[in-house]
Amino acid sequence: MSERLAERPPVFDAGFLRGLEDLFKWRRDVRSFRSDAVPDGLVERLLRAASHSPSVGNSQPWRFVSVETPARREAVIANFSACNAAALATYDGERASLYARLKLAGLRDAPVHLAVFCDHATATGHGLGRATMPEMLDYSVVAAIHTLWLTARAHGLGLGWVSIIDPLEITRALDAPAPWKLIAYLCLGYPEEECPDPELERRGWQAHEAAGAELHRR
Repeated sequence: MSERLAERPPVFDAGFLRGLEDLFKWRRDVRSFRSDAVPDGLVERLLRAASHSPSVGNSQPWRFVSVETPARREAVIANFSACNAAALATYDGERASLYARLKLAGLRDAPVHLAVFCDHATATGHGLGRATMPEMLDYSVVAAIHTLWLTARAHGLGLGWVSIIDPLEITRALDAPAPWKLIAYLCLGYPEEECPDPELERRGWQAHEAAGAELHRR
């Protein structure tokens, strides 16, 4: 028997389960960050955790790009500003006024920027599970992002997912390979405030749906 097979599975006791529920509850989409730097090696530790995420056919298609140069960050910020203005123009009245008051990204504040891509040309996994649902590659990357998000929260960090951007423009700005598809642009750092409820709920944009409302039976 191999050493790996001989290992005993961990026991997740009641205390762990309570902590896990707290982690889910306190995981928030952060848009306001402190200026404190993220300690050396911590981002790499988060990425190692993300590498344990499930992926279709064990394809592991996630590709993380640390965006560090000022010019590239400014290109991302300019793109967000243009897309945000266009999004604002789609609303009217009080909803437009509310949208204009929302802080929707921490691009200027966050010490760490991560662009997360899916490598659609990866040979890893030998295509298993992708013939019928090729979008599973993208979903695998989303699972890795969620793992990263929870691990960051457990280390006291906040993460913000910026979706008000043009993915093709960002891909070009970062010189990503042609087969790579942008899945997420992430801001990472220590949050200015910590709350168990979503900021968009607190600001009156959208109330939280009742638990279980999404369950349908057939």
